Amino acid sequence: MNDEAQRLLVVDDEQAMRRLLRATLAAQGYSVWEASTGEEALQMASSARPDLILMDLCMPGLDGASTTRLFREWTQTPIIIVSVREEESEKIAALEAGADDYVTKPFGPGELLARIRAALRRAGRTERGAVFTVDELTVDLAQRLVRIGSKRVQPTPTEFDLLRVLIQNAGKVLTHRQLVREVWGGMCYEDSLHLVRVNISNLRHKLESDPARPRYILTEPGVGYRMATGQSRIAAG
Repeated sequence: MNDEAQRLLVVDDEQAMRRLLRATLAAQGYSVWEASTGEEALQMASSARPDLILMDLCMPGLDGASTTRLFREWTQTPIIIVSVREEESEKIAALEAGADDYVTKPFGPGELLARIRAALRRAGRTERGAVFTVDELTVDLAQRLVRIGSKRVQPTPTEFDLLRVLIQNAGKVLTHRQLVREVWGGMCYEDSLHLVRVNISNLRHKLESDPARPRYILTEPGVGYRMATGQSRIAAG
């Protein structure tokens, strides 16, 4: 196995699907690990140290959403759900559990690979010399550190990238389409609105003392979102 290649963990109880994903991903130069259950995935991830996880929802024992929630207790590795379930409630539940993206089966290899590349870019992206503060919120873009007062907050890679875009445009209204383009690489799929809405909701629950009355990430009804400025500043590091 190529030690230099990015490592992807495929979690699916169907051997045929694992075989298909392995062939697709290996052809693009990725190193691929496989797990057939959520329990196996949790054990394997500690040794394989994957750069990204592809997770099915319907599995015996721990389902994909529960496994994602357990992963989020100790790692912020990007997780993409790959599932035949296409109900809005299922997508929202998976994203709220901590998944970064959601791809519905059957899928085109091109779409899946694009989403993988976008998730890996988000996870590896850094900013130099910028610290944003407003009220109790402090975000060090270079170190990818987020604090509310003295408390450390741990957003997922996607949540952080969404926060970064809002901070870079603090005070400006960003439409849903603009956020999709900046954070998900311009991929406007049917579930793009879910991705934005759920990740904003997750961020608010981590940043706001009262998520129903946010101070930092503000909603512009029917348009999009903007980051509050108040006494904010971005200082060179």
